[in-house]
Amino acid sequence: MSDDWEWDETLFAGSAAHYSVGRMPYPTALAAAVRDELGLDGTGRLLDVGCGPGSLTLLLAPLFESTVGVDPDAGMLAEAARRAEEAGREDVEWRRHRAEELPDDLGRFKVVAFAQSFHWMDRLRVARRVRGLLDPAGFWIHVGATTHRGAEDAAALPHPAPPWDRISALVAAYLGPVRRAGRGFLPGGTAGGEEAVMREAGYTKVTRLQVDDGRVFDRDADAIVSAVFSLSGSAPHLFAERLPAFEIELRDLLAEASPGGRFAEREVSTGVVVWRP
Repeated sequence: MSDDWEWDETLFAGSAAHYSVGRMPYPTALAAAVRDELGLDGTGRLLDVGCGPGSLTLLLAPLFESTVGVDPDAGMLAEAARRAEEAGREDVEWRRHRAEELPDDLGRFKVVAFAQSFHWMDRLRVARRVRGLLDPAGFWIHVGATTHRGAEDAAALPHPAPPWDRISALVAAYLGPVRRAGRGFLPGGTAGGEEAVMREAGYTKVTRLQVDDGRVFDRDADAIVSAVFSLSGSAPHLFAERLPAFEIELRDLLAEASPGGRFAEREVSTGVVVWRP
């Protein structure tokens, strides 16, 4: 990640509504794998940091007595609240905070989760702050996944795979060759080296889980368009007045790739790394 990049509130502006349409769900086996590994019994509290529209929050919430989802994006929290109401989950509280500024009144938690979010943060600062929010026997879990697109799979699929290379080229033609992120750019991509950060913050790795239901998803053009707009590097606001023209070109590209309008993708295996202070 570039040293001069700074988070800003436009990072995912306009993307939240596209998650339900464009993002594939986490594996159904993920909740059971986390439950069994951590010995969860329905007690204790969960904190999901950088919860976005609540995809992981709502999957794991049934494993706890109560749950808090935290995100700095108001649109994401509104979408999370909508999805929670739709799912009949009244035991989840949604709070608008940056991870670097988690308040003391959140209380203590048995599990603090991060999913596709930690790389956007001042990671060392956040890791140290979370230590003060964990129960003495609590766990930090980091869920690493790719949900906007499927695995690069040579196996036969019932429909064509989305032409992701051509989609990326189209995005670059509109937004430039350097990845966009909010008002800034990420020429080197997002940050790596999570393990070194966690160890410096005083955590010990417990284990790593790999979860894969092996599902194949049938997706239409609307789903692929929303998948593109759900990404920080192609969030709707980045296209400004060229957004309608971009979407027309994107849909034309998809129609060429699959005249029947259907696509298929196999889910990507999801990794879960478990840490303890």
